[in-house]
Amino acid sequence: MTVRWAAPVVAACLLALATAGASEVVPFQAAGDTIEQPLRGLSGDAVRGALVVKNRETGNCLICHAIPDRTERFQGEIGPPLAGVGLRLTEGQIRLRLVDPTQVNPRAIMPAYHRVSGLTNVDARYAKMPVLGAQEIEDVVAYLASLKE
Repeated sequence: MTVRWAAPVVAACLLALATAGASEVVPFQAAGDTIEQPLRGLSGDAVRGALVVKNRETGNCLICHAIPDRTERFQGEIGPPLAGVGLRLTEGQIRLRLVDPTQVNPRAIMPAYHRVSGLTNVDARYAKMPVLGAQEIEDVVAYLASLKE
């Protein structure tokens, strides 16, 4: 007997675990173009990070970026392709670009995924909530750092 629903259910559960506590912004220390220390000292998981990147409801990274996964349809072309990003940027550089890209480029069009102050046009229900929690940020860092080709 084949259970076709198992993989999506497991993926949804992993994503739910990764998003627990996403409503709190974690303080961080940026130095230059990097946040060297993982948020809250958490370890990231590349598999969970790939789920966040591919999820069109949470991170929605694929609306602007392309990843090296041909099974994902309708990938973006506005932002730089993410293939090989793990060779171009350190984990700390990736982390800062996810947390608050305006600290690297004040004119960045990429949203700040772990900042709540100074944002405009945010629905009142979400005004004090970051898009991604600390664990999700670390998971996405782990995934993107793994993209070496």
